[in-house]
Amino acid sequence: MNELDQKINTYFPGLVVRKDLVKTIKGNAIVPSYVLEYLLGQYCATSDEATIQTGIQTVREILAKHYVHRNEAGLVRSNIKEKGRYKVIDKISVALNDKVNAYQAEFENLGIKKVLVDSGTVKNHPKLLVGGVWCICDIEYEFNEDEDATPWILAALKPIQLSHFDYDGYLSARKQFTTDEWIDVLLQSIGLNSEVFGRRSKLIQLIRLIPFCERNYNLIELGPKGTGKSHIYSEFSPHGTLVSGGEATLAKLFINNTTGKIGLVGYWDVVAMDEFAGSNKKPDIKLIDTLKNYMANKSFNRGSGPQGAEASMVFIGNTSHNVPYMLKHGHLFMDLPETYRNTDGQAILDRMHWYLPGWEMENLRSEMFSNGYGFVVDYLAEILRSLRSQDYSDRYQSYFSLSSDISTRDRDGINKTFSGLMKILFPHGEASRVEIEELLKFAIEGRKRVKDQLMRIDPTYGNVHFIYLDSLQKATQVATLEEEEYPHYYHNKFVGDEEGSIAANILADTMAMPSVTQSAAEPVLKEKHLTFQENQKGISFDSLLGSYLLGAIGITITDPDIRLFYQIRNFMEFLETVVKHKAPDEEITVHLVTTEDEFKGEQQKENFERIKESCITVGINFTWEFDDTGTIHARNIVTNHGWKIALDRGLDIFQHYEMNDPFTFANRIQEFRPCKAFEVAFIRIIQVKE
Repeated sequence: MNELDQKINTYFPGLVVRKDLVKTIKGNAIVPSYVLEYLLGQYCATSDEATIQTGIQTVREILAKHYVHRNEAGLVRSNIKEKGRYKVIDKISVALNDKVNAYQAEFENLGIKKVLVDSGTVKNHPKLLVGGVWCICDIEYEFNEDEDATPWILAALKPIQLSHFDYDGYLSARKQFTTDEWIDVLLQSIGLNSEVFGRRSKLIQLIRLIPFCERNYNLIELGPKGTGKSHIYSEFSPHGTLVSGGEATLAKLFINNTTGKIGLVGYWDVVAMDEFAGSNKKPDIKLIDTLKNYMANKSFNRGSGPQGAEASMVFIGNTSHNVPYMLKHGHLFMDLPETYRNTDGQAILDRMHWYLPGWEMENLRSEMFSNGYGFVVDYLAEILRSLRSQDYSDRYQSYFSLSSDISTRDRDGINKTFSGLMKILFPHGEASRVEIEELLKFAIEGRKRVKDQLMRIDPTYGNVHFIYLDSLQKATQVATLEEEEYPHYYHNKFVGDEEGSIAANILADTMAMPSVTQSAAEPVLKEKHLTFQENQKGISFDSLLGSYLLGAIGITITDPDIRLFYQIRNFMEFLETVVKHKAPDEEITVHLVTTEDEFKGEQQKENFERIKESCITVGINFTWEFDDTGTIHARNIVTNHGWKIALDRGLDIFQHYEMNDPFTFANRIQEFRPCKAFEVAFIRIIQVKE
């Protein structure tokens, strides 16, 4: 265990589990992770390896004996008959049979129906009536000659979720963790490896938890396939349900007018609609109207009077184009059905509190899953559920205020997102001014993404300046990441008619291409300071540094972290930039000052020797030295023709990517790699001796 794992076990004993155990025991059981973690929490919630191994064996035995596989349902039914009573783990749904005036259960995998359920059980667990609940049950068999009677009797039922928890203990233990540690705890709790993700990516992942702790929160996530969009809503919590977009009907979501049965929003904390995108889909207009009113007013009416509900709505869909294409040819909602993009459907989109940029999420790979410790998910799910009754939306107001230009609906979206993030990260309420500002900017960005795209669809929405002010009335304007990456596309309003669309695209192309005069002239070098956001793409050593290296014949790079393989590979790519910007008949001296790796120093030297041999063939004299004092911290590049480039991260500006996969563009082209957050300053210095 690392230090964080030890700390989690110390302050949350019995409430955490090693996350790789789920994959270890799951096998071919088609069962949500929270069901498995419920069992692991009973037997493996410890850091003692011997106990864990014993617990794993126990959980495996329980699953083998009591979990009902559909292809073995006949054998299980036989066991119940022969033994008279048997315990099973299955998904159970209950319906009222008004012909016999009784509640009857259906077991999904076991394949039995019309099992009598007493009214008290239904009253205690109303979700049984909608969508079904995973339970541990005792089933009895008693044959009856009455043809209408069922031999199956439900003797006992226990939903698989935590029955109680110590909320004050949770708050007290939270105070023992730094903000960075706590973010990593939460990320590991949802099964992700915190070491693979940057700060921004971690926060984006945690945004997915807000619907579980914030009532009537509306979230939309559109992005490429394979990024884990639906996983958290189907696997994470017993209080959320995932429904396919094609199955989302008025009767299922809200109320069945024939039976009077309340739909999903009346029983679940979170209703996630999967497969929401698809330009060829034709959603029911009546569903859109009801959904629009529910998302705005927290109630719905289908002729039987208004009904209130607290379910948060999540809309998940796949995009079929990359971001610059969508911005050039339309907007970031272009993959949604046309019904959601017309006047009525736009009202649905305008009620989204946050637009999660799914294109910033990488496809899930094995190394992105956690092997460390995190909360047993049903414990975290109950914590988040208990926070739904609290409101943290005013916690920024002692430091900041929103611009009066921001409308009430925009303000509500920002406040609800900020409140949710505060509940998740700072449930004890202790956040610094800097931390509060970070969350506020993040909350504003996601709502701005919604509004900016609506303005591209319909210019009558009008322009909004998403600005917040500090206590001294200093204004800060928030921009989305794609706005900074593709400003020439982002700030061209999309026009729906063909002529306007063509005109906008021609203008965008014109702005994107340098003029003949510009390309022919030498670049004008100026002192400047640049800041790049995490996950920003389109950056390379060529575009960032190339013009400032042009003409230099002596370059010294100081970076203490050119030790590990990926760091040395970054340095090699920097040398490629040097080669691209030198004349074939020139020779350049490149000197590296770094530190020696404590454990793999010989391998490091061998790599540098190989680089030196390779450099000779392209006209570069490469030398290096190790700083033995351990005092170098600055990371910079100094040229002999008078420039100093200060890089706060050195050359380590790119996030992790698949270096061993030659078929990914991120491996081959730097512009396709997401960056870490970093800053760079270009400073003119007194010319040094060659």
